[in-house]
Amino acid sequence: MIRRADPADIPALAALLSASGDDGGDPAGLPARLSRLLDLATHAVFLAEGDTGPCGFAAAEHRLAPDGERVVLTCLAVEACARRRGVGTQLVAATEAWARRRGVDRVQVAVALAREEAQAFYPALGYEAAGTQQLYLRTLR
Repeated sequence: MIRRADPADIPALAALLSASGDDGGDPAGLPARLSRLLDLATHAVFLAEGDTGPCGFAAAEHRLAPDGERVVLTCLAVEACARRRGVGTQLVAATEAWARRRGVDRVQVAVALAREEAQAFYPALGYEAAGTQQLYLRTLR
């Protein structure tokens, strides 16, 4: 079952994200960041629940830029034991449905080149490679 996440789900979301190895380098700050995501009207977080509880989630952002509107799938985390069972596909479908309800017809996702499973997953859902980029980051102090 896929549903919108709520604040009571934050511990499960944090555990799923930490298990995926993508906690942003600050696991202690993860619950506060997830809480902020749940509060923002331009963001959506979807939770997948299996027979034994939460097994995956997707986070998305409705973004307006000079080149147009899009929904960006900012995170997709699925427990290893739930992969290849349709959970990721259902979470992406929930994100796409949210985009459509918002009147947005483009969904974008960035995938690290090292994530080979994801490199195959998104094209299988109809996503097309749209280019390559180098990411630059500066920490402001």
